[in-house]
Order: sequence, then structure tokens, then C-alpha cells
Amino acid sequence: MPRVYASFQCRDGWHVSFLESDLKTSLRKQLTFVSERKIVELAERGNADLNLESRAAIQHGIEIGRGGFYLNLNDEQYAKLTRL
Repeated sequence: MPRVYASFQCRDGWHVSFLESDLKTSLRKQLTFVSERKIVELAERGNADLNLESRAAIQHGIEIGRGGFYLNLNDEQYAKLTRL
């Protein structure tokens, strides 16, 4: 299962960029959301480890306007993310 880091920040909307698990290689795909709820949905759909601590960390990131989490993608999700 490919592992990808999703980094988000709020600047006129919620902007999400992605890094390979090495945290050095940037993926070209970026997303923009109007609602912070979409950040949580992204984590849920991307099979992020959503225990109580990580949910609190995502919520804290939303409150301060920036944060990140790892996604555990299936091959199809990873292919969509890496496709231009």
C-alpha cells in the first residue's frame, strides 16, 4: 500500500499538497477545498490512521491553519494522485 504525506494549509481556501513517504519527493497533484471538513474526509478516504490522537492532531492543524497526515492509499488512489 503506497504511503503519501498530505500537507494542508489555509490561504483563501484549504490547499493540500502531497509528498512521497520520504518527505522529499513532491507529487504534482494539489487539491483546494472550501471547507475544512474536506480535509477530514480526505484523511478518511485515504485510509489515514485515525485514532483519537491523530484526529486531534488534524483538528489542531485545522485550528492553526496548517498541518499534515499520512495517507495509506490503494494502488488506484495512488495512480490518480500521481497522474497529471
